[in-house]
Amino acid sequence: MTTYLISDLHLDESRPAITAAFYAFLRTQAAGAEALYILGDFFEVWVGDDDDSPFAEEVAQALKCYSATGVELYLMHGNRDFLLGEEFARRAGAVLLPDPSPVRLGGREVLLMHGDSLCTRDGEYMAFRQQARNPQWQAALLAKPLDERRQIAAQIRAASKSMNSLKAEDIMDVTPEEVEKALRTHGVRTLIHGHTHRPAHHTLDLDGENAERIVLGDWGNEGWCIRADDTDLKLIHWPITS
Repeated sequence: MTTYLISDLHLDESRPAITAAFYAFLRTQAAGAEALYILGDFFEVWVGDDDDSPFAEEVAQALKCYSATGVELYLMHGNRDFLLGEEFARRAGAVLLPDPSPVRLGGREVLLMHGDSLCTRDGEYMAFRQQARNPQWQAALLAKPLDERRQIAAQIRAASKSMNSLKAEDIMDVTPEEVEKALRTHGVRTLIHGHTHRPAHHTLDLDGENAERIVLGDWGNEGWCIRADDTDLKLIHWPITS
């Protein structure tokens, strides 16, 4: 059986071509899969499971129809959609996964992460991440009216884009020592993540043994996935047309 992994679609009403490409992916490449893992930043922004927009409901129903065919569907939080909760997962027929999560794929033990926690050289982001993942902070945010949350999310997104434009490229990439630490902690030799928007298949030496890090790409001009079967993990991309 085949399993697929995707991340960083950044679904948003303002990007209809990406949404259409995702629906096409479910109908074609990922049809009949054993499982689909979505490793964070599925949405460009998520203000809470009580989001009453038609777009949010449309995506939930598309996932529900897909999982109803018998595919095991898993969702992981990203830095954009860290407020995804159990209610949305229920509506989508999905299971929320912790970050990180060790799983068995392609005949091997693999560690799945969104990837943002590996970017420890970006001190400003790591401080925000610690705040945003705090249950008390999240509860206070979710207690605000929906419209206010949307305004706050827009402000956070604008500030993030402004700060990132001033940062050196290597600061926003993973810290190699953090990759090695994660692999050692979980006793695996394969790590899959997204977040950095730098798709690649890296090989590394870990304590004298071969290891690998596979990075999923973000969906824009191209779609990206990893296809895992009993023998292989393959990074795949294809063009997205508007």
